[in-house]
Amino acid sequence: MARFTLPRDLYHGKGALEALKDLKGKKAFVVVGGGSMKRFGFLDRVEAYLKEAGIEVELFEGVEPDPSVETVMKGAEMMRQFQPDWIVSIGGGSPIDAAKAMWAFYEYPDTTFEDLCIPFNFPALRTKARFCAIPSTSGTATEVTAFSVITDYEKGIKYPLADFNITPDVAIVDPELAETMPPKLTAHTGMDAITHAMEAYVSTLHCDYTDPLALHAIKMIHNDLLDSYHGDNEARARMHNAQCLAGMAFSNALLGIVHSMAHKTGAAYSGGHIVHGCANAMYLPKVIKFNSKVPEAAKRYGEIAALIGLKGNNDEELVDALIAEIRSMNEKLDIPASIKEYEGGIIDETEFNEKLKLVSELAVGDACTGSNPRSITAPEMEKLLTCCYYDKEVDF
Repeated sequence: MARFTLPRDLYHGKGALEALKDLKGKKAFVVVGGGSMKRFGFLDRVEAYLKEAGIEVELFEGVEPDPSVETVMKGAEMMRQFQPDWIVSIGGGSPIDAAKAMWAFYEYPDTTFEDLCIPFNFPALRTKARFCAIPSTSGTATEVTAFSVITDYEKGIKYPLADFNITPDVAIVDPELAETMPPKLTAHTGMDAITHAMEAYVSTLHCDYTDPLALHAIKMIHNDLLDSYHGDNEARARMHNAQCLAGMAFSNALLGIVHSMAHKTGAAYSGGHIVHGCANAMYLPKVIKFNSKVPEAAKRYGEIAALIGLKGNNDEELVDALIAEIRSMNEKLDIPASIKEYEGGIIDETEFNEKLKLVSELAVGDACTGSNPRSITAPEMEKLLTCCYYDKEVDF
C-alpha cells in the first residue's frame, strides 16, 4: 500500500493571496524571512487579509536562509505563549520550513529534535493549529510537501525532516510574489524544481499518481525557466505552478542522492554555504550518469529526454543528451559546473578532501538516499562527490 498526500486546499493564480480572508480562526502566527515580503508589501497584505477575517496576528520575522535549530526553538516558544490556531508562513523555503518545525514543537513541547529527525516519526499534529503556506520562490515547493530542512550549524549538518503530518493544510500559490525574485534566485530555485521532478520520476517509490505530475513539471520548467530568468513574468507565473507540481510529485515519490549530497555538503565547509538549488544543479548531471547504470533508471531518464525533444537512438544516447541539456541550462543560468568553481572557489580543496569521508557517510545516511534508483556505498559516494568537486566524468 502507498500513500498520496496533498494540502486540503490549494489556491493559485494572481490574486490568490486574498484567500486568507476566508480562513476561520482566532489567532494566526505569521512566520516570515529576511524582509523582501515586507519591502514589496506582501506582508502588510497578509496581515490585512487575516484581520479582515477577524483573526489576531502575531509576527515572527527574520528567519535566516537555511533556518537553524535555534530559530525553530525560538519560534516554537513564541507560539506557545501566543497560542495560535493558524500558523501562516510566507516567503521562500526557509521561513516555511522553519514554521513547519516550529509547529511540531508548539504542539509537543517535550519532543526532541532527534526524535523528529527520524523519517516519518512526527507525532500527530493539528491538535492546536493548522498550517497555511505561501511561497514567494519557484523551487522548494514546501507549500505542498511533507518535508522541512533545518540546519544544525554547530554540527554543520542539514537535517531533512520528513512526515506527512507537516504537509500544509492550505497552500496559496500566487505568482505575484514570485515576480520579486532576482535572477540568481530564479535560476537556483528553478533548477531545484527540475531536480525534484526528475528525482521523483526515477525514484523507487514513483507511481501512477506521481509520474504525470513529475513529467508535466519537467516539460514546463524546461520550456519556461530561461525566459523566467530573463524577467518574463508570464513564464515566471508558469514556473510558479510548475515547481508546485514538482513538489506534489516528490513529496509522495520522495527524492534521491542529488538531494542527499546537497543536504550534507550545503553547510559542511568553513568557506561558506553551497546554496541548495545551485548544489542540486551542479550534482544532477553526475547523479544521472551514476544512476543510469540501472536499466530501469536509464529508461526513465530516456523518457524525460524524449519528452523535452532530445534525440537519441537508445537509452544510453538519450541519457547523454539529457546530461548535456542540463549542463547547457546551467551554463545559460550562470551556474558553475563544479564545487571547485562555486562562488569563485570558496570551498577550499584541502578542506573538501579532509571532510570527504565524513560528508560521504552522512550523505549515504540521508533520508533521501533510500529511494534513489541505484544503491550507493560510502566509498562510491566519495568518488561521486569528488567528480562533482573537480567536474570529472562518472565512470563507475
